[in-house]
Amino acid sequence: MCGIAGCIGSADVDTVNRMLDALVHRGPNDRGVHVSGNMAFGHTRLSIVDVAGGHQPIISTDNSCGIIGNGEIYNFRRLREQLAQDFEFRTHSDTEVALHLYRKKGPACVKELDGMFAFCVFTEDGDYLLARDPVGIKPLYYAHRDGSLYFSSELGAMSLAGVDEVHEFPAGHYYTPKEGFVRYYQVPEVRDHLLTDADEAASRIRETFRASVKKRLLADPEIPVGAFCSGGLDSSLIAAIAAEEIPNLHTFAVGMRDENGHDSDDLTAARLVAKHIDSTHHELVFTEEEYYQALPAVIGKLESYDPSLVRCAVPCYFTCKLAAQYVTVVLTGEGADELFAGYHYMKHQDMSRLNQDCRQLISTLHNINLQRADRIGMLFNLELRVPFLDTAMIDLAMQIPAELKIRDVDDARIEKWILRQAFADTGLLPEDIIWRYKVQYTQGAGCESLGEKLAEREMSDEEMAEIKAANPRAAINSKEAALYFKIFRRYHPQDSILSSIGIWEGFNFAEERASTQGALDNKRYQDTPVAPGKTNAPEGATQ
Repeated sequence: MCGIAGCIGSADVDTVNRMLDALVHRGPNDRGVHVSGNMAFGHTRLSIVDVAGGHQPIISTDNSCGIIGNGEIYNFRRLREQLAQDFEFRTHSDTEVALHLYRKKGPACVKELDGMFAFCVFTEDGDYLLARDPVGIKPLYYAHRDGSLYFSSELGAMSLAGVDEVHEFPAGHYYTPKEGFVRYYQVPEVRDHLLTDADEAASRIRETFRASVKKRLLADPEIPVGAFCSGGLDSSLIAAIAAEEIPNLHTFAVGMRDENGHDSDDLTAARLVAKHIDSTHHELVFTEEEYYQALPAVIGKLESYDPSLVRCAVPCYFTCKLAAQYVTVVLTGEGADELFAGYHYMKHQDMSRLNQDCRQLISTLHNINLQRADRIGMLFNLELRVPFLDTAMIDLAMQIPAELKIRDVDDARIEKWILRQAFADTGLLPEDIIWRYKVQYTQGAGCESLGEKLAEREMSDEEMAEIKAANPRAAINSKEAALYFKIFRRYHPQDSILSSIGIWEGFNFAEERASTQGALDNKRYQDTPVAPGKTNAPEGATQ
């Protein structure tokens, strides 16, 4: 993965270099700057595809155009074969494929790119194209100053451009000076009358998801690929499929121990998964003190003060820290709850609206969960890939009726039922994991209440009120949010970025965060007779 920065309208190399200085963690392997007329472009590189030759900016052999890009294009080899007869390639990089595809098809080229990306193509006559992937897995921000357009991969870098107001580049859009913003992708409309048969839906899920995971194993042979494995359904499915392709796949889990020395649920469940799929498993046990020590760095790099996002970002921080010791690319489970109705509050919704709500949630992931995955992974020079958010998976999910996503079984409403059912009795995972009771990432790691505990200790009602009054553009609705905002301002004092920060709204977090313990002991929820087991665990939410 990489960091990009640019200025269009003036060759402001000094500002571009300052922005790149703030993006070194996104690309520690290489750095490049190119000036083209009244434009300047910069790039920091984390080498994954064409490690030896993929230096950026990439300039065409006739010097007529160039590109800087952040991301991975999974279908680049097929596209390259189609383009090779018309264009001379300088590298084996997937990014150069996007450049020549633009030369052949213009801005519409983005519709043919299967992957996660944010890039800028520029030409010697001053034309340019900015584009971001369909659901916004890769970040991109922009702003104007003195008639020039500045853009970058992170808000912190944008602050160094001295702009008045930073905007998030919209997911699924491209921009050209001639056309302005053009939407080339939107989450498909709900067509949940198409896959009403459970067996057919399960078969389609197995086929589509396997393909989604396998395409995300793309990397040069010397670049190791691993998988997060919390022991929850989502990450475990990904790890199990990846392990079929990568012998001794590296898997990673983190958690805490309680005062009695008991490991958190995720640590226990992840060991069960790792043994079953025969992965090379790594785990990190962190303490309460280490959690608090990490919190400021997490908030600074996360570029957010939203409590729900920060809570999940801290265990993600420890997981990325662990994984970076062994791999460069890691697969993770973001998006499954949005696709398959995995949140507990959804059980109480009108089923006729459920898929519309899921569709809306998918459309907002770009500056919430996906921001967490991008920022925390990049902090450790780690590329995170999200198989559930393949566009084919999204399209499929919009065809599956709500009654298959949340299913009534034995007087209980089971979330993500069709995803569980698709892989039940296949041997891919232990059935205890397939039907494991849901726990939120922070709960499974054992750190759910630590942020609130710290806020109660360090943030008075008076200080919270003062912070809220002094920052009317910020969303501060709790002591925890006030504390995180106070920390956030140490790293990001500029008001210019506040409007680009996503806030997770619309959830009943009291329900999602109900205390759980011993989740593997719960009853297996299936249509067939079940084995006896405990059924008294309260509800929680999943990673």
